[in-house]
Amino acid sequence: MKKELHIFLTCLMFYTRIPCPENIDHNPDFANKATRYFPLIGWIVGSISFLAFYVFSLFLSVESAVVLAFIASVLTTGAFHEDGFADVCDGFGGGWTKEKILIIMKDSAIGAYGAIGLVLLFLLKFKLLSEAILLFSINDSLSLFQIYLLFISVHALSRLTAISIIFTHQYSRDDASSKIKPIAKSFTWKEVLGAFVFGLLPLLVFSYFKYQILLAVIPVFITRYFLARYFQKWIDGYTGDCLGATQQIAEVIYYLSILFIWKFI
Repeated sequence: MKKELHIFLTCLMFYTRIPCPENIDHNPDFANKATRYFPLIGWIVGSISFLAFYVFSLFLSVESAVVLAFIASVLTTGAFHEDGFADVCDGFGGGWTKEKILIIMKDSAIGAYGAIGLVLLFLLKFKLLSEAILLFSINDSLSLFQIYLLFISVHALSRLTAISIIFTHQYSRDDASSKIKPIAKSFTWKEVLGAFVFGLLPLLVFSYFKYQILLAVIPVFITRYFLARYFQKWIDGYTGDCLGATQQIAEVIYYLSILFIWKFI
């Protein structure tokens, strides 16, 4: 139990800005095993985001509360995944060879593709989440618990979508300078099982109120398949930025899927 707690705290330290005990470091062995808890981090980020939404929705509009919820999630993660999405936009938008793409993604400066991509991404997520909350509230009198499940299920499932690429594809970079390198070495059935349990459980609970919601898994993982295929084609695998971009795109696809299911199925 103590070892598992250490592994979880390693994951928490790696993927968020939440303070951890001083004895928690970037031990490569623990970092590699921490993949099993990556979707569980989504529970935490989703909970913080929902809490911000709920508090601000008490005296602000839904739209304003959604923006502040996004700010809370970005502050919690340090824009870890958004930065990856921007780097992927710059790298694949401006590079035409594997070497050039990897060099661009490694550059800490953000380019035009990244800036435009982030603006469109946040606009789309804002609009979709706001529409989902308003639609649920008007049509089905969705309780706060169900809205909470919406928040944590999107964060958990999107992180499962991203981390599952590690289970099926090879890490692209040859150097050891990347922060994602320690978790890209190996994995066991425990990492796979843990990731899928924590990634799918909130969605399973959410589906109790409308079982068709489970169908959202299909477009999310179809998107994951084509993203992984695209990364494989251009850079022979994935990088940490690719995982961050996958997580962000999976969020958007999940919101789109939930809205479609709620309206038409």
